[in-house]
Amino acid sequence: MGVFGTGLWVMPEEVQGGNLGFTAIVPFGGPDIDATLSAPRAGRSASASDSIFTIGDPVVGVVLGWHEGDFHWTANASLNVPIGDYQKGELANLSFNRWAGDFTLAGTWFNPEAGFDLSGAAGFTLNGENPATDYRTGTEFHAEWAVTRHFGQEFSAGVAGYFYQQVTGDSGPGASLGDFKGRIAAIGGTMGYNFKMAETPVSLTLKIFQEFGAKNRPEGTAGFVTIAFPIGTPPAQVK
Repeated sequence: MGVFGTGLWVMPEEVQGGNLGFTAIVPFGGPDIDATLSAPRAGRSASASDSIFTIGDPVVGVVLGWHEGDFHWTANASLNVPIGDYQKGELANLSFNRWAGDFTLAGTWFNPEAGFDLSGAAGFTLNGENPATDYRTGTEFHAEWAVTRHFGQEFSAGVAGYFYQQVTGDSGPGASLGDFKGRIAAIGGTMGYNFKMAETPVSLTLKIFQEFGAKNRPEGTAGFVTIAFPIGTPPAQVK
């Protein structure tokens, strides 16, 4: 299981008519990998497993968000910094061991009276070469969406999904399998619960996805648990 510790700081002043924020993510944990590779035409299959407790590459980013009535949208840029623990030839790695930049646009329509939240995001990831393997992953496109119904201030539930498509092929001396373009799609459900711990508001979200349509990617069931809460006291509002 991997844990992605994430921090977000939003500046109190407006920038370009929106809110400017800075993010930092540090992945850590003990991924446990069990994989089976099969070649039906050759009548062969092989299995492999690996587990480790490790710290992955940190990711730093910047986000600029705007608001207009029930509409909210953001522009996001992030950078994967290849300084985490990486073990060449092992399956259980949290680090990519390469520089990578991601650019994403996201939008949300949320009407408190209707209780519905429609959200979507799409972006591209540009990858550098992994110097340990001489392998450069191609440019990747990703999209996520969710339709959520809020039941009062505490509970929410809905459906969500994501899609990933590699748009350019892999390259470099280590790309012995050619361009090896990957693809995966998923659909699932999401549930949320908001509560207070002492006087601190806490948001708990659970998402479960069933993946399908995989090409050159592992396929399975993915689960995510998110716990979010503010640190510190927000500035007082001037009335």
